[in-house]
Amino acid sequence: QVQLVESGGGLVQAGGSLRLSCAASGSIFRITALGWYRQAPGKQRDLVATITSGDRTNYADSVKGRFTISRDSARNTVYLQMNSLKPGDTAVYYCKAEVDSGSREHWGQGTQVTVSS
Repeated sequence: QVQLVESGGGLVQAGGSLRLSCAASGSIFRITALGWYRQAPGKQRDLVATITSGDRTNYADSVKGRFTISRDSARNTVYLQMNSLKPGDTAVYYCKAEVDSGSREHWGQGTQVTVSS
């Protein structure tokens, strides 16, 4: 089992920045990829960014150039640095861990990000 706890969300003005953190515990060496997803009210949950165990990254087109995903193996934590935030970025952001090369997934409980205009 892998447990994920997100933090760092909050209210920020448009153009501002936030850094989200996702701390992993449990069988952390079973994780093969980590990702951030977001879901706004009435919307589907969408991919924001992913990072593999080999540090390969992938971003949604809407956040390229503004968001950066990274991980700190020593702290068992994945981060999402969000710059130049827009009101459209408002959502609950969820951390997801891919375990055993995609055979299982674990999700955090989410952290709210609200961007005011």
